Amino acid sequence: MALIEAFLLQGSITGTILGVLLLFLIFYLFSSSSSSQDKEKYPPGPKPLPLLGNLHILDLKKTYLSLFELSKKYGPIYTVSLGPKKVVILSGYKIVKEALVNLSEEFGDRDVSPIFHDFNQGYGIAFSNGENWREMRRFALSTLRDFGMGRKRSEELIIEEIKYVKEEFEKFGGKPFETKLPLALAVSNIIASIVFSVRFEYSNTKLHRMVGRAYENMKLTGSPSVQIYNMFPWLRPFVVNRNQIVKNLGDTFKQNEELINGVLKTLDPLNPRGIVDSFLIRQQKDEESGKTDSLYNSNNLYCTVNNLFGAGTDTTVTTLRWGLLLMAKYPEIQAKVQDEIERVIGGRQPVVEDRKNLPYTDAVIHEIQRFADISPIGAPRQTTCDVHLNGYFIKKGTPVFPLLVSVLRDENEWETPDSFNPKHFLSEQGQFVKKDAFMPFGAGRRVCIGESLARMELFLFFTSLLQYFRFTPPPGVSEDDLDLTPVVGFTLNPTPHQLCAVKRS
Repeated sequence: MALIEAFLLQGSITGTILGVLLLFLIFYLFSSSSSSQDKEKYPPGPKPLPLLGNLHILDLKKTYLSLFELSKKYGPIYTVSLGPKKVVILSGYKIVKEALVNLSEEFGDRDVSPIFHDFNQGYGIAFSNGENWREMRRFALSTLRDFGMGRKRSEELIIEEIKYVKEEFEKFGGKPFETKLPLALAVSNIIASIVFSVRFEYSNTKLHRMVGRAYENMKLTGSPSVQIYNMFPWLRPFVVNRNQIVKNLGDTFKQNEELINGVLKTLDPLNPRGIVDSFLIRQQKDEESGKTDSLYNSNNLYCTVNNLFGAGTDTTVTTLRWGLLLMAKYPEIQAKVQDEIERVIGGRQPVVEDRKNLPYTDAVIHEIQRFADISPIGAPRQTTCDVHLNGYFIKKGTPVFPLLVSVLRDENEWETPDSFNPKHFLSEQGQFVKKDAFMPFGAGRRVCIGESLARMELFLFFTSLLQYFRFTPPPGVSEDDLDLTPVVGFTLNPTPHQLCAVKRS
């Protein structure tokens, strides 16, 4: 009980809550006894306590590491109880690939936790299922392609934004600064251009607030108190972090409403400028045709826009921050990247086409993604039907966590899984080598829809910044002092730090 109380706003639990706890306990004991005869059908796992499940053996500040450690005892597929909720954990490249790729349909639904249901309500792309998910994903993919995702138009947007972010870095004159804000502003502008067809100045307070709320929510979503709330939704009124997330989302939706209204005033059905234009045009067509059950409604518009901003900004920015930190940590690797860029590109602006001629740089970028492992648990799945996996039976509707940390650090797939080593992606001849176990974007039918855009952003930002700057620790700080311990939220961020961006001659 103390584990739950530690995350409550109030210092004690009322009699009503105790009554609810008792009901949960009775239900748990009944369901456990009634299903005991079927236990041999299910994946093994640690014995759960009544109501609390396996919380007593999990570190909620580093849940992914606790789950990874349990896989070493119970195998590549096992069951863990997160409070009263039973979840199947998949660990290791082979079993994750089997489920997400070979059995993509069977493991194709999203397990939507209470916190994500609170602000999506089954709408949007990331946290919806069924026809809503299929239609919104289809719309987003086709529209992103129409507006050049992963193609020339996207490349031009990114290169234009790189000019501004280099100017921001240069303003610090080689003195220490935190890279998070300027990178977040730059990447957010790329998404804003694609979604709203607008670009914000870096001094724009609306952009700053948008970025600030998004980062706070990413941090709070992975906090222990919100994890507890996801296991015990009836704690909703008492979880401060959950309430703050919902408040931030409300403010973000209001800001998005202003932007969408601005788009609506200048909407030209014959000339869509971005994703919001395309959505509004489709919405108007459905309304004019009298369609009453259209999925092109305001709820889907707001949630889809929010999903695209969240997924399209945080992951790319976090990976870039890890990349610059690792370059400062390992100056010899940074120097080899810069030597290759100078030899192949010289002083001109890097373009996507250069990737094939920069094998070492490409390997370093891939290794940054592998080593940083910013989404170690992966997006939770749910089985769409009864399914057998690795000799075990999993019921329809079972939550499934694919541990990406176990894939990106699988000892059978990587020579030095716990070390930063670009050789993981290089042949003996120094050529870039693709690895099947490289899954930072997930896999299967729920793979990240913005993967091609993210890959383009990472390559262009990373090569352009290293072409122009040398990244070092602050004066008085050695490379050994740079801390690679991640800060756990919805994604794994670097520990707050400062770097110097020294302009190269």
